Amino acid sequence: MFRKYTFSFLVALLFVAVASVAFAVEGAAAAGDGNAKTYIALAAGFGIAIASFGGALGQAKAIAAGLEGIARNPSAQNKIFIPMIVGLALIESLVIYTLVIAFVLVGKL
Repeated sequence: MFRKYTFSFLVALLFVAVASVAFAVEGAAAAGDGNAKTYIALAAGFGIAIASFGGALGQAKAIAAGLEGIARNPSAQNKIFIPMIVGLALIESLVIYTLVIAFVLVGKL
């Protein structure tokens, strides 16, 4: 239960942090700042890099833990495999969200 609330809090905090940065960049671009396009391109590139690194690290750890659990207890394969696949899909969705945000940011250039 505590993990669920902690995760929800962290996700909400992430949305607030990303939204404030996006609004700040939009305001700077509207002010006619010449460096805003450079910062948008850098933010998109670094965002994709960080998201892919974190996603790959998380997926590798999830797969290693799932396969280790299956190897230790082969009869629990059905109980471990499906949640592992769902977890991998959720991790991958975060990377895809970052890709979409990067496309939106680059589309503003």
